[in-house]
Amino acid sequence: MRHLLSPEGRAALATTLLNAPLLAFDFDGTLAPIVARPDDACIPLAVAQRLSRLSTLLPLAIITGRTIDDVQGRLSFKPQYIIGNHGAEDPLLPNVASSDVFDEIRARLQVHAVELATVGVTVEDKQHSIALHYRLARDRDQALASIAKLIQGLGPAVNVYGGKLVFNVVSTAESDKAQALERLVKRCGARSAVFVGDDVNDEPVFARQEPTWLTVRIGRDYPGSQAMFCLESPSEVAYMLDQMLKILEGGFPSKESDAAM
Repeated sequence: MRHLLSPEGRAALATTLLNAPLLAFDFDGTLAPIVARPDDACIPLAVAQRLSRLSTLLPLAIITGRTIDDVQGRLSFKPQYIIGNHGAEDPLLPNVASSDVFDEIRARLQVHAVELATVGVTVEDKQHSIALHYRLARDRDQALASIAKLIQGLGPAVNVYGGKLVFNVVSTAESDKAQALERLVKRCGARSAVFVGDDVNDEPVFARQEPTWLTVRIGRDYPGSQAMFCLESPSEVAYMLDQMLKILEGGFPSKESDAAM
């Protein structure tokens, strides 16, 4: 992947921003660094301040695997849109999945609750999706074996995919992040989009390859990613936002840009 802050990446960013795009960001691993306990995640102040300014210039969205209520309480600014549960939770749309789509795995979770807790798997039921975290497991191979046993043979109503030390169970009837982003672009009347993400659940957006979308992946840990550009880590996000502000309004004074790095 090409680096967004290369001459080629800066030129593509400028071209897209001058086309009045929707700005869309994942939360964990993108705006908020990955932490051992999901409840501890937060956006650095330097990033939040820049996002707040950007949200006054262009429509801005958070598209996250978290629930809307969860991520809303972690923001010190008000984006125009928040979409939760990997694209499935849109406050303006009804829930497509039937109420019992996760019943089978919830029943299995009850049966295997003691085993999962013993091996260090944390279960997060978010109504529209279920996350199986194993970041805190002492023996991750053992945790993976327990998760594999739990999800084996689940029916076609759900899809299971991995992430950064997590497995997500989602409904196949619900939207993914690419479909959610497409809806938001139409909803706000934008002519293009910038999307920044970091994990497997962001790959549907990257794979769309829409000619008017500029996509950025945080990290080079997934060589098969179809993102157009990359940043090395979340530590470069504040600088990327500075570049956006410079293009749109002249940006921050240089001393603040330097402090963000």
